[in-house]
Formats: sequence, structure tokens, C-alpha cells
Amino acid sequence: MKKVFLFAAFLFVGFGAMQAQGEFRAGISGGIPIGDTADFATFAIAVDLGYLFEISDEFDAGVATGYSHSFGEEVTILGVTIEAEDDQFIPIAASGRFEVAPNFTLGADVGYAIGINDGNDGGFYYSPRAQYSVSEAIDIVAAYRGVSVDGGSWDVISLGAEFGLD
Repeated sequence: MKKVFLFAAFLFVGFGAMQAQGEFRAGISGGIPIGDTADFATFAIAVDLGYLFEISDEFDAGVATGYSHSFGEEVTILGVTIEAEDDQFIPIAASGRFEVAPNFTLGADVGYAIGINDGNDGGFYYSPRAQYSVSEAIDIVAAYRGVSVDGGSWDVISLGAEFGLD
């Protein structure tokens, strides 16, 4: 765990030194748990932060982090009602964005999601996404967020907005 934090700090310090070449991005989204996750959670929210560098006119790459929170639900098993706990993750990921058409971008974040709540060890994080640019600084983002955890995955489909912070 300590290595993950040190690696993340190294990435942000290193990329921060090259600030003139990149762009900070921040986003917020709401989501619906799917698959097995839907049995234990009702709704999810996420805040994303990223720093992207322009590699070419069509391709940006960088780092991403944030916070996601899935709200637990009451589950009844064999007549016994159990209150499922909320789950929280902090992803640390590499990001890539490819502009496939004017105002339309496909991308993905891939890395590790640190589990914050008790009993949540985290896991491999992946988030493919499609973005539509409303303006130069605002995108509407549809994403699939997945975290591979022991015995399965934590999956959410989300919709939100992302803002460029120059």
C-alpha cells in the first residue's frame, strides 16, 4: 500500500513540473451499479481529477485519480435482513483519450483502486469512457467503472461532466 502512495506522489510531482504542457481536468458523475454490485448498492457518485498531456492533435495521455462512493442497500437473505455497507475507492490510473471526431472522444483509465472502507482491499481499476465536448472546457462523459476485487468485480455505469482547468 505504501508503494502505491509513493508511486502516485511521484507521478503527480513529476507531471506537475511539466504543467505548462498539460491540462488539469476535474469531473463529477453519478452512476448505477450493475451486475452483482447491484445486489448490494443502490447508487454511486464519483469525483475525478486528472492531468493530461497533448501527445498529438488527436491523442492525450496522463494520470488520473479521484474518489468513488457506492451507497449500500438492505439485502434480505433467507429471511434475514442485512444492511450492506457503503464502498469507497480511490483510483490511481494512467489515462488515455483519443479524439475520433470533432467534439467526440473515446478513452480509458487503467490502474489500481485503493479500497477505503473496512474489508475493501481494492483491486485492478478500469474505466472505458466516451466524451462529448459541449464547449472547449466542458465535456459530458459516459463511463463504465470496474474494480476487480476478490471473488468478482465492482461495476458501475456512470454519467457526468468533466471540466478543463487551465
